[in-house]
Parts: sequence; C-alpha cells; structure tokens
Amino acid sequence: MTALQLLAEGAAQWGLALTAAQLAQFARYQALLLAWNERMNLTAITAPAEIQLRHFLDALSCAAVTGNLNGRRLIDVGTGAGFPGLPLKILYPHMQLTLLDSVIKKTRFLEAVAAELQLTGVTILAERAETVARQPGHRQQYDWAVARSVAELRVLLEYLLPLCRVGGAALAQKGESAAAETAAAAGAIAALGGGVAQLTTVYLPQRDTPHYLVMVPKTRPTPDAYPRRVGLPAKKPL
Repeated sequence: MTALQLLAEGAAQWGLALTAAQLAQFARYQALLLAWNERMNLTAITAPAEIQLRHFLDALSCAAVTGNLNGRRLIDVGTGAGFPGLPLKILYPHMQLTLLDSVIKKTRFLEAVAAELQLTGVTILAERAETVARQPGHRQQYDWAVARSVAELRVLLEYLLPLCRVGGAALAQKGESAAAETAAAAGAIAALGGGVAQLTTVYLPQRDTPHYLVMVPKTRPTPDAYPRRVGLPAKKPL
C-alpha cells in the first residue's frame, strides 16, 4: 500500500472521501514539507507513510468533531507546518482558514504551500495568539479555534476561546493526558466563557494508542481581561 493509499483508506474509515485532486494536493504538500525541512526544522517525521498517517490523517481526524467546515471560519493557533489547518482546508476547500504562528520562517513555508496548492481563503499571520485575540477582526470571530501540541490545556484555552464566537468552539488535539488536563482546566473554561468539555477518542490506522479531541463550546463572551499579556498565560496558567 502506498502512503497516499494509506491516507485515502484511513480517511474513508471515518466517512471522509478524498478525491484524486485532493490526494494530489496531499502528495505535493508532502514534497514541499520534505524539501523545506532540509533547511529548517518543520518536522522530525520524514517517512512518507508516517507523514500521511501522523500529520495528514491525524489532522483530518478533527472532522470527527467539527463536521463539514465548508462555509465556516477556522483559526489554527501555533500551526507550525500547517497542522491541523491545511489538511482540513484541503478536505473542505470552501472554509475560511487563518493559520497563526509566531515563527516567521514557518509562515513563509505556509505561504509557499498555499500558493503551490492554489488554496484560496487562507490568511497567514506571524504573530502571537495573545495579540491576535485582542484584534477586532479576530476576537470572537471564529466558528472553530484549533490547535495541536501547542501547550497544556489551561494555557491553550486562553489562546483559543477568546478567538471563538459565542456558539463556536475550541478544539485541542491531545494525547494520553487529555482527561487529566481537561479536569484541571475546569476553572479556566469557566473564566473564559466556555461550556462543558467533551472528549472524543480517535485511533489512527496501525496504532494502538488513542488520541483525543477535546472540544470546548463557547457559551458566553470572554471577559475583556483575557487573554492576558504575551507570555503570561504560559507563565501563570489559569
């Protein structure tokens, strides 16, 4: 089985049908990732099958919670090499995507991928989440604010929830610590305007260890005090 076949079959198991054109976009994305990775640190995962599984398919697993994102507005915070935002954009080409990362070199890679794959409706920002979440064009404007492996959940939700509109949601991709982090984040969720958190278990093909999607709905506006100034959420979690 080729790496692309692994991706297609894994997505199909979740009811996600990838077209030949979408698979070609994933193939080109992989090629760009490997080429740029030779001159900057984008990923430690370089085997094609592992990229398709642990980056692309892992990102697509978010659809199990978000549902169809076409026509929706999503921001990916601390996106790095574009995960999970860009794979979701390939899957749902009519979504409005904002990719946020504070490292300028990484945002240049993201710009190259978006251009090469001819993706429209993509905004790329080289800024900190604490800063962007206070800007009128972004604060409480998104249907979904998502992140993978950025920070402990109490910290992460202070980045994500201020970006979500009331009725939207934050979504964090987490590993085995998901349940404990979610329990510890109860106070932060309440302070930031979130509702009851929901955990969804995800198994990737050929993997026995589950991943978790932590979804926190936005039920009321985030108080003006949040997010706190740059660096403070990580230094003093709620």
